Amino acid sequence: MKYQYKHIFNWKKNEKTSSFLWAALDNHLTVRLCLCGIILLTIVSCKSEKEEEPQTNIDEKTVILTNAQYKNAGIQTGKPEEITIGSTIKANGKIDVPPQNLISVSAPLGGYLNTTDLLPGMQVSKGQVIATMQDQRYIQLQQDYLTAKARLQYFQSDYDRQKTLNQSQASSEKIMQQALTEANSQRILLNSLGEQLKLININHSKLTMEGISNTICIYSPISGFVSKVNVNVGKYVSPSEVMFELIDPTDIHLNLRVFEKDLGKLYIGQEIMSYTNNAPDKKYPCKIILINKDVSVEGTIQVHCHFSKYNPLLIPGLYMNADIQIDNKKTNALPEDAIITYHSRQYVFTEIEKNKFEMQEVNIGGTKDGYTAVLNLDNLKDRNIVIKGAYALLMKLKNKEE
Repeated sequence: MKYQYKHIFNWKKNEKTSSFLWAALDNHLTVRLCLCGIILLTIVSCKSEKEEEPQTNIDEKTVILTNAQYKNAGIQTGKPEEITIGSTIKANGKIDVPPQNLISVSAPLGGYLNTTDLLPGMQVSKGQVIATMQDQRYIQLQQDYLTAKARLQYFQSDYDRQKTLNQSQASSEKIMQQALTEANSQRILLNSLGEQLKLININHSKLTMEGISNTICIYSPISGFVSKVNVNVGKYVSPSEVMFELIDPTDIHLNLRVFEKDLGKLYIGQEIMSYTNNAPDKKYPCKIILINKDVSVEGTIQVHCHFSKYNPLLIPGLYMNADIQIDNKKTNALPEDAIITYHSRQYVFTEIEKNKFEMQEVNIGGTKDGYTAVLNLDNLKDRNIVIKGAYALLMKLKNKEE
């Protein structure tokens, strides 16, 4: 046993045992060095991750980004620019038709509707037959006219004969005057019947015994389109009943409501850009033609505008918005992307320091060529303002992902 212990611990004297122990020691040191390296790498990695962790916002208006967040948001900053731009009055209203362009078609003597092919929205031309009517009174009226015409010829001949006899003292003055009175009375009746025939679109000068008809035509008095059809075939239409409503679109206009505080900024001939809710990018230019002098109970004034060019899409009753440009002057402006809207208010982000931004409320004015006037930029002129990526900052500030 003593020999064995001595053999083991006397490794300097035994080369084989010495090599074995040195190899074991060397492996043990390598393992420890590897473990230390892994621990150091883990510590450095954790420290790096800790540096890139999102910063906590200081308050409700200040946002801090990491370098990665700044790069991903595509932040760009810039200064306000001074450009010529006008402020804008926002207004709304509806397309209206003046009374002279809204036509109600009726049958002056009444009758039964025989034919029509009109539908709301259909285009019509002036002089086009839009309906036919039937009634026995049409026959009676034509008969009365032709009878009155024949009687007038008789009374006129009798008057001419009495006048000749009176000149030769063969007839008294009284008889001649009586013949003249009867001829004039018949002429009055004939003219009255002729005017009634005009009401039902019958040319009395071409009326003959062979041309009597129980049917008359209703013609379109304008070129435009049909707004309403109130009758159907076979229905009896009274003289006071409106059969069709036609609209002449050549003079339709936009009736805007403008607040009385803005009345002094408007004038006749002022240009306005109007648009619909469904297509706000499609602009319809028009000009002010009339400013009402009566203020409504809501504190608004009616402003009538005439479109520069008629468009078939502009139909009466259509709701429209309008921008009225006023006070063209130089003002501080920012790109539209720099201004964000939050809870119906407008804001911009200013750069406080690297990766640190503050949200500030602004008051905006008119817009032109992608720039919007900012009315309270005096205290921000020397600061960098975020012109791209502003909404990404808003999402970060409100703890939301875009």
